[in-house]
Amino acid sequence: MQAFFSSAPWSFPSGTLGALTREAHERAGAVAGTLAELRTRVHDQPPARPFAAPLRGPCLRVIAEVKRASPSKGAIAPGLDASMQAAAYVAGGAAAISVLTEPTRFGGDLADLRNVCHAVRVPVIRKDFLVHPVQLWEARAAGASAALLIVRSLSPDELPRLMDAAAEAGLATLVEVRTLGELDRALAAGATVIGVNNRDLETLVIDPATAPALVPCIPAECIAVAESGMRTPVDLAPAAAAGADAVLVGSAISAAADPAAEVRALAGVARPLSSRDADEARRALGSGGH
Repeated sequence: MQAFFSSAPWSFPSGTLGALTREAHERAGAVAGTLAELRTRVHDQPPARPFAAPLRGPCLRVIAEVKRASPSKGAIAPGLDASMQAAAYVAGGAAAISVLTEPTRFGGDLADLRNVCHAVRVPVIRKDFLVHPVQLWEARAAGASAALLIVRSLSPDELPRLMDAAAEAGLATLVEVRTLGELDRALAAGATVIGVNNRDLETLVIDPATAPALVPCIPAECIAVAESGMRTPVDLAPAAAAGADAVLVGSAISAAADPAAEVRALAGVARPLSSRDADEARRALGSGGH
């Protein structure tokens, strides 16, 4: 556990995350010239659906992911229809939908994001390896309410720059961390919805203790999301006990024969009172309930 909490100066990621981050820089460079057009398109759109508010409640909220493949599992559901899958998730009680748009390892596409945003009435998040403001404007132009930012893949200068770009585009962010040092960086950049990934994206190894250990360190006024390695209601219990507000689940439900039923089972997991809930109650009382 000592290594989990260690903090070190930022370096470019290694392993799978390093490769995906390099490829993301290349893809962003190829479309950087479209930024002005994207800004115009976004300014003509209505505001995005709220992202954070639907992630709080007495039960764990489920962010259900549309996912055809992954580097760790290979093909998961290669023939998946993104819109139909997302609609099934919403029928099962998903509070939000995550759409993978990374093309080479996850089989995603921006068209999936656009189609899902048109198909459902819950907030949709673009999940990808985002490293440049143009990718955030792409997400908002496609109709997304939020986008994923992975702290490990972004330098100390890049993270606040992308947070500012997201705010300018009217886009919320899910900021992903795995260590206390990364959590500090996320909070310093203004993150209010923070994900803790049980999977080390550099090695692809899952440690199910990661989210339960780090979630209690997330300030109560923030939304805490546990990510990766959870398939059943039993798997969700440690995150719920730690005070997570929501979980992001992908592979298990993308491959399910009845995705609505799978999401329904996960969305029924109650959140026991945690230290984060007590902190939030004290904060509300201290501010007069506002």
